[in-house]
Amino acid sequence: MDKRNLTLLTDLYQLTMMNGYLKKNKCDEWVVFDVFFRQNELITYSLFAGLEQAVNYITNISFSSEDIEYLKGLNLFNQDFLDYLSNMKFTGDVYAVEEGTMVFPGEPILTVKAPIMEAQFIETAILNILNHQTLIASKAAKVCYSAKGDTVMEFGLRRAQGPDAGIYGARAAIIGGCNSTSNVLAGKMFDVPVAGTHAHSWVMNFDSEYEAFKAYAECYPNSVLLLVDTYDTLRSGIPNAIKVFKEVKEKGGKPVGIRLDSGDLAYLTKKARQMLDEAGFEDVIICASGDLDEKLIQSLKVQGAKINSWGIGTKLITSADMPALGGVYKLAGVVNKDGSITPKIKVSESAVKITNPGFKKVIRIYDKESGKAEADLIMLFDEQIDESKPLTITHPIDTWKKITFTNYEIKTLTTQIISKGKVVYSMPKLKEIANYARSEMSTFWDEYLRIDSPHIYKVDLSDKLLALKTEMLSNVKKGTVKNERS
Repeated sequence: MDKRNLTLLTDLYQLTMMNGYLKKNKCDEWVVFDVFFRQNELITYSLFAGLEQAVNYITNISFSSEDIEYLKGLNLFNQDFLDYLSNMKFTGDVYAVEEGTMVFPGEPILTVKAPIMEAQFIETAILNILNHQTLIASKAAKVCYSAKGDTVMEFGLRRAQGPDAGIYGARAAIIGGCNSTSNVLAGKMFDVPVAGTHAHSWVMNFDSEYEAFKAYAECYPNSVLLLVDTYDTLRSGIPNAIKVFKEVKEKGGKPVGIRLDSGDLAYLTKKARQMLDEAGFEDVIICASGDLDEKLIQSLKVQGAKINSWGIGTKLITSADMPALGGVYKLAGVVNKDGSITPKIKVSESAVKITNPGFKKVIRIYDKESGKAEADLIMLFDEQIDESKPLTITHPIDTWKKITFTNYEIKTLTTQIISKGKVVYSMPKLKEIANYARSEMSTFWDEYLRIDSPHIYKVDLSDKLLALKTEMLSNVKKGTVKNERS
């Protein structure tokens, strides 16, 4: 599926703007665009995902003759523009944080510095790719956080919004901490573990539940995990599973566990654990599935449910409580002929929608003693920090809020991915990204990660960037700078 030509995966208005830039002789102008997402009541942090697919799109732009004919048939574009598209390749630069990085509202997670035609064109596809995977990776991270080290399996393919959402949602879920996926194609494409046993239909297809369990055990004697809630979990399912487990064990096989997909999971799993333990199967796992999410997992943990493996489907793959990340792509600057950048700002009546101007990077500040992340700082790209001196940062809105770090170290999160149209970054394997994400999350205090009422992580602007933003807003107010209000 990665080999499809997705060049036309764009909104029409990208093309109409590009055609306008060409007509107005602006096609050689270079610009800077930022991708970021805004704060809302459900977003406190996210795990950045989708970079590899975004880069693949950017570096493989190629308008086929069929594409050009289709666009010609729209009767919107002249031949000069169609000729331009026929030869178009991305020649600019891309900067981003690494996949699996914890990111926060307002931070530029990907920055494009390129000719305006190219930068404008790639907006839609970049947002499509990054919004989806970052959303699912973030949901998975919360699910796995609630699971507290238990095995979490991604089971969402049948409920995903189409094949791409199922495939790349599974990829993102692995980044977010899931141990495996039920999606066989995703397992093959990304070299990650696949998991699954049998459905209720298997049990219903046999004359009795016991015969169904026995038949399954005969097929897979070294990985016997049985779905026990087809008829009656406690009176039928578990007793029949125990009977088959004993037979499997006598023959040298391996009983692995049971799965429940319905019912009062807290009550049923406690009873099931007792029954399994009394039968001598203390090591057999109990897996739960069925419309679970991080909040239900947290509740079941509090209730003492005896579950140590979780199959998460619909609410993960669709991010049911927040089905869109809402990432945006905003102009931050225009590159001058001498290489300097004229910053641009979008103004709004809502402070959270006012953009940060200029070509920027993000650094993370860590406490040297604990190794924990303390704050992020958005800076102009050429700014440097002297780590031998105390560092004071200021809240970008409530400027009376300041904090000073002394025993600290910093990490620059922004790295160059593409230079002059060529990839200069080595893309890690999915397993490496997932391990990096786990390492990243371990540097954050639980207060930032908890599901209910998490603490808001500090994301501030450097003094230089804050001064620039303040000056530009003042100029807008005076009418000396023209900006469109949202």
